Amino acid sequence: MQTVNIHDAKTNFSKLVDAASGGEEIVIAKAGKPAARLVPMERPKVTRRFGGLKGKVRIADDFDAPFSDNVIAAFEGRLCACFSIHTSTSGRSWMTAS
Repeated sequence: MQTVNIHDAKTNFSKLVDAASGGEEIVIAKAGKPAARLVPMERPKVTRRFGGLKGKVRIADDFDAPFSDNVIAAFEGRLCACFSIHTSTSGRSWMTAS
């Protein structure tokens, strides 16, 4: 455990925080008497329960089916005849599938 006075703590605060986050405990003293303690944060323990979403999530039977050629063309920036680009008077654009 390291003890520092308030003036040194202000001057070296960043270094003291680094030391505390590394597991060290620092006591800050005022007029030679302990006034505060700088300690590392305790990380909350996360408990994961397997199956916690059972029955709450539905995955379609074809979720991993290949995309159609039209969808691939749209992702690649190539438009086919089945897509139309529209532009409003305000300049907003959107694409619709036909």
